Amino acid sequence: MSGINDREKAFENKFAHDEALKFKAQARRNRLLGLWAAEKLGKGGDDAEAYAKEVIRSDFEEPGDEDVFRKIRADFDEAEIDQSDHQIRRTMDELLQTAMEQVMKEA
Repeated sequence: MSGINDREKAFENKFAHDEALKFKAQARRNRLLGLWAAEKLGKGGDDAEAYAKEVIRSDFEEPGDEDVFRKIRADFDEAEIDQSDHQIRRTMDELLQTAMEQVMKEA
């Protein structure tokens, strides 16, 4: 019976570890995305870092990536930055891969 319990505990630990890595990767992706968008918006230095933090915070509005996408889309529209929805989503996907690679190297 302890073998089953040990296996169950191992699966639970792996799940918790994987979820923690996923959360870190998404937060890092949002920071990278915020810095990318800040550059497009003409922000630099402390302003770019502050904007990246806004993007990270925007991800807590609802589950999934739509809240982050809407923030970037709205800010680009307001500043009349020419980026299609597809370009923004593609950058989000690319930066998630980059963030996952970075997080895995640190783990």
